[in-house]
Amino acid sequence: MTASIEETPERTENPPDPKRWLALAVILFASFMDLLDVTIVNVAVPAIQQDLGASYSEVAWTTSGYALAFAALLITGGRLGDLYGRRRMLLIGMAGFTVSSLLCGISGDPGTLIAARAVQGATAALMVPQVLSIIHVTFPAEERGKVFGMFSGIGGLALVFGPILGGVLVEADLLGWGWRPIFLLNIPVGILTFFAALYLVGESRDTDAPRLDLVGVVLATAGVLLLVYPLTQGRELGWPAWSFGMLAGSVAVLAVFVVHERRLIARGGSPLIALELFRARSFAAGFGVNFLYSVAYGTFFLMWTLCLQTGLGWSAMRAGLTGLPMFLGLLVSAGTTVQFLTPKFGRNVLFGGGLLLIAGALGLVWAHDRYGVEITSWEMSAPLFVFGLGMGAVLAPVLDFALTGVPHKVAGSASGVLNTSGQLGSAVGIALMAVLFLSGLPGQSGKGVDAVEPQIRQDLVAAGITDTRTGDDILAGFRACVHDRMADVSPEAMPESCREQPPGVSRAQLTAVRDVLAEHTPEVQAETFSGAFRMGLFSVMGLFALMTALMFALPRFARPEKDAAAIV
Repeated sequence: MTASIEETPERTENPPDPKRWLALAVILFASFMDLLDVTIVNVAVPAIQQDLGASYSEVAWTTSGYALAFAALLITGGRLGDLYGRRRMLLIGMAGFTVSSLLCGISGDPGTLIAARAVQGATAALMVPQVLSIIHVTFPAEERGKVFGMFSGIGGLALVFGPILGGVLVEADLLGWGWRPIFLLNIPVGILTFFAALYLVGESRDTDAPRLDLVGVVLATAGVLLLVYPLTQGRELGWPAWSFGMLAGSVAVLAVFVVHERRLIARGGSPLIALELFRARSFAAGFGVNFLYSVAYGTFFLMWTLCLQTGLGWSAMRAGLTGLPMFLGLLVSAGTTVQFLTPKFGRNVLFGGGLLLIAGALGLVWAHDRYGVEITSWEMSAPLFVFGLGMGAVLAPVLDFALTGVPHKVAGSASGVLNTSGQLGSAVGIALMAVLFLSGLPGQSGKGVDAVEPQIRQDLVAAGITDTRTGDDILAGFRACVHDRMADVSPEAMPESCREQPPGVSRAQLTAVRDVLAEHTPEVQAETFSGAFRMGLFSVMGLFALMTALMFALPRFARPEKDAAAIV
């Protein structure tokens, strides 16, 4: 095993580790595992929902639980690496991630899966921060640019590969395990990566690393949970009074967190988040842009997945491949903006990215409105590609703009806070999906029935229901049934309105009537989900518009301060 590196502010550069490139392959693979796990699960959500009988809020928790645990512990994980050894935390994180992947794969109910996903997120928060830290202490300055480029490329590859692999694994139904291989795949990979890291990655720590602010960790985590929990569960529980109390309480707890951090700074202690970072307008604006982008993207992606698979009835494979133009657009723009466009055009590139995101979302609204439930992957490809171009044009350069004016000595802490804002935004966005999308389903159900009403009437006549009033009663009952099913928290629920026998229908006719309605139910559901998705997209566009307006507070050009003595 390699020797330990003890860091001090004045330490000289050690000779480069001859195993550093092999070590890089290992730690990049660890990062790839985390990013792949995030994207691969999104495509499998409907399969998980159907297999475990999960409610919509439970489905949201399988994704937001991971993001929330990751966001809550990300900064803490980086600090623990500085204190107790980066390789040690990397190995603990890898081991925990592998074990929790096993628990996810064998989960027999939604609660167990949600708990295992939270553990996955927490262990990923131990693992992921060590990647950039190990790169920083392992590679000489002249090699880091190339290494960071490889790190970004791995992230882009995971974004493209994840949905496709998720679709393949769910569709293949290996050994009859359905969605479970998307988690079980991590086990052999995690074991191999763990032992490779044990022998190839050198240990390092910061001898001057500050003590961990445990009170700050508890307050920040509690504040975030008080915000996300009622947003995720509120619809399912009927928005009780305590849900609004929790939302108000989140503001109060986060305010206490800020007071605590300020007092800690005044006493000369080390806060969890250096609040002085927000005195730099560029950092505060960058934090806001990254947060709003992640909220909008988290809302969009789960909405879109449910619309395609639960609403339109597409397979996981088809849904995964449909997203390919979006991720290709992301790769194209991310690869060109930072290197070629932002040095010349500055924050105008980010403005352009925000407008492309809005244009892509508007294009999806148009496509779903134009083609309806018969829409194809090809007809979505152009707006999705534009959407992806906007993603890369915002996501890739925003970190550089946010760090303009931030002293080099706290750039690492600032990067951790920015990454946390993205994960937190994702968790909030997934929670908002229930508010913006699922709550809109009952209101769109009437339009879904309207779309198929002429055909239902024809089929009822063919089934022997010739009386117009009886047909009206049947349609009224069907309309109530569809509305109540869309309003129910469980997609498999059968409300009382769906069990009632329509007036004027004899027992002999009842089977034929139910067969007619059952035949048209998938099309009604598709119309309803498509309509709710279109309405949800307008909310997403509003978030992107707010994000774009906030970009005016960013500096005109990204010039991270390497020698600044203070934040002004």
